Amino acid sequence: MCMTAPEQETQVSQEIQETRDSGDPTRRRVVAVGAGAIAVAGLGGLALSVDAAAGERTPAGRGKAEGAPAEDCYVLTSETVEGPYYIDADKIRRDVREDREGIPLLLDLKVIDAVTCRPIRDAAVDIWHCDAVGVYSGYEDMGNGGGGGGGPAPTGEPPTGAPTGAPPSGNPGGHQEPTDDTRYLRGTWRTDRHGRVAFKTVFPGWYRGRCVHIHAKVHVDGEWTDAGYEGGHACHTGQFFFDEESVLATAVVEPYASNAAERTTLTEDTIYDQSGTTGGLLRLRYDHRDISRGVRAALTVGVDPDATNDGQGAPPQPSASASPSAT
Repeated sequence: MCMTAPEQETQVSQEIQETRDSGDPTRRRVVAVGAGAIAVAGLGGLALSVDAAAGERTPAGRGKAEGAPAEDCYVLTSETVEGPYYIDADKIRRDVREDREGIPLLLDLKVIDAVTCRPIRDAAVDIWHCDAVGVYSGYEDMGNGGGGGGGPAPTGEPPTGAPTGAPPSGNPGGHQEPTDDTRYLRGTWRTDRHGRVAFKTVFPGWYRGRCVHIHAKVHVDGEWTDAGYEGGHACHTGQFFFDEESVLATAVVEPYASNAAERTTLTEDTIYDQSGTTGGLLRLRYDHRDISRGVRAALTVGVDPDATNDGQGAPPQPSASASPSAT
């Protein structure tokens, strides 16, 4: 049964313990979808209150802008390449799971101006990632690690050239055109007046050549309309990462245990810059006796809203108005 928009917002508010700004369920630059598309299901026994700011204090010496709110300032979150599997015009929704099996994951993000320390409201945040066995929606023919078929990971020696998660030769940013109409584990939602946005998804799996990660974009200066999010620009293109302890814990749980792809560790990954939360390393909470009950992942994303970071080619440099990322 479809719920009205107020009923949906009430349900979401109870689950994440913070009132979110409501928005029309639409597709960006495409057609509107029905109101039932954003109805959010439960996340098992997982408590959904997340402190995104915990443990992300600014290094000593970084000051606050005059008139900034009474909270910590943040350095810029690292920019990364977009990768091959970004699809614009994803569904505007919080719950991106569709029919995908996997460990429930609540991704709670706070988007903040890295200079003024103020939250950025009404930004459009995209996320996309592979499923538990390493397959991206829209690219099921690529399989796990580019192997075709969408089934178990390919065997044998890796192909020569760039790994699947990196830009193919001669294709800036690495983008590839979709091969099918599936769109699971993809979605876009707006930040509220506190700069917060939360997605319900599943813990990602892995594929050859990359560690476990979630892609993200932050769009600003556009307009929310009945047709979706129009105009503006991408001020941040990044990836979020998971610590090795959590990944190893998922590896013994189905369907992750069926993923035969060779796994790249966090320290081996060529995209993660090893800088902790500044580089996109998520803060995770879960029952260490049973990770299958669900995981809460949180991060504050410091951006330069005046910059354009679309993830094409090499990671861009921050604008002169923003402080450099920690190294």
